[in-house]
Amino acid sequence: MTMTSLLDGLDAHAQRLASSTLVNLIANDPARAQEFALRCGPLYANFARQRYDRTALDALFDLAKRADLAGAMQQLLGGETVNGTEGRAALHSALRGGVATSAFALAARAQALSAQLRMRELIDALAASDVTDIVSVGIGGSDLGPRLIVDALARPGARFRVHFISNVDGNAARRVLAGLDPAKTAGVVISKTFGTQETLLNGGIVREWLGNDDRLYAVSTNAQRVADFGIPPERTLPMWDWVGGRYSLWSAVGFPIALALGMDRFEQLLEGAAAMDTHALHAPLHGNIAVWHALTAVWNRNGLHAATQAVLPYDDRLKLLPNYLQQLVMESLGKSVRVDGSDIAADTVPVWWGGAGTDTQHSFFQALHQGTQIVPADFIGVVKADHPHAANHAALLANLLAQTEALANGQDSDDPHRRYPGNRPSTLLLLDALTPQSLGMLIALYEHSVYLQSVVWGINAFDQFGVELGKQVASRLLPALRGESQAHDAVTRALLAVIHG
Repeated sequence: MTMTSLLDGLDAHAQRLASSTLVNLIANDPARAQEFALRCGPLYANFARQRYDRTALDALFDLAKRADLAGAMQQLLGGETVNGTEGRAALHSALRGGVATSAFALAARAQALSAQLRMRELIDALAASDVTDIVSVGIGGSDLGPRLIVDALARPGARFRVHFISNVDGNAARRVLAGLDPAKTAGVVISKTFGTQETLLNGGIVREWLGNDDRLYAVSTNAQRVADFGIPPERTLPMWDWVGGRYSLWSAVGFPIALALGMDRFEQLLEGAAAMDTHALHAPLHGNIAVWHALTAVWNRNGLHAATQAVLPYDDRLKLLPNYLQQLVMESLGKSVRVDGSDIAADTVPVWWGGAGTDTQHSFFQALHQGTQIVPADFIGVVKADHPHAANHAALLANLLAQTEALANGQDSDDPHRRYPGNRPSTLLLLDALTPQSLGMLIALYEHSVYLQSVVWGINAFDQFGVELGKQVASRLLPALRGESQAHDAVTRALLAVIHG
């Protein structure tokens, strides 16, 4: 039986369960509340409110066996060429710890440790200076991961305040630099190739604003372009082609994280991710959170045909997590051809979106509860608060649990306007506390889930050619904006006429 037919077979299970509700599924199988839950260290995951029964779940785990998800994890973590279109390994796991299973992976780990030593040395030197603020310039994977971690874990009174510029809109740079003192600020320009237009333009703004190249640092694979930009090797940290941008926060791309948190806490972040690597590699399929998460995503996409997926962190410190996951998931899985170049018959990635509770309860939850589209959701909570406002935290957790219950169970009413259909699936992820370790573990869970989904669908999770075309057209349009060329389609020529007045 082919993978396509196995994926098609999920439809039959979904149709069999079409008249079943989550209320009935849980009532008829009360043990699922415990048995559809797993824990890995400080991370707890409960899948009991997903719309599959044990028979459908067996079909999903049969899919996992036939796709050899266990072998796929070994290939990934062992440094095999899992990025076939670019002929590369994807060894972000080597940046963070102890699951290296090949000479290549061990060599990559040694390079990562050397880079971490250099990061510590640079941080110590900056700490001995009068620099108080850091401006990090990057975009995509060079920005979203560091920005998320810093926003989530930076503490008041830290040695450095870290600020981020990503958007090529000049207002972004202007807003960040306003109020900072260039004499007490350092800049970090992060670009894998050091050819990214937005980053180089914003890096030029920061360089000019600083008025002193001695406080400008870089992270890149391209030492020559960095040198041409005016940053010497002693202030340049490495990147490698075996780490994709959206998987790079664990590398020297995390330099802004280490500056904001301190190098010790940055290493704790790596340790948390490494613990998830070990779990994803060694835990049996039925006890593996990454496998459960990936199979649930496949079920919701190919069984229930859900076109979107919400991620809803109930902790304000994680409010940037939906932004980060949009790139991780949609750039990795937004593919329509298999690794062999043939068209894929199944749907792949849904649209990921979301925001932080409880704010979002007052914006789009109306659609989640009573809209015509069913939107599976990942709810993420933190059990222990790091603030003294106990009443607020109790209310936050009450809302978290209430929303998952209300979406699943609904509520009937004689008034159709006040009827809640329920039967809306969700996964609940709980962190014991929000620490570098637990956040590292959570992000690594999503990384591995994304990869395992790609294996089931037979696509490459590690290339991103879809982001290139728009950038290429934009480069060709720059001369037209200067009035030098009109070699574009009729609509673009009309729009250029509006811009030029």
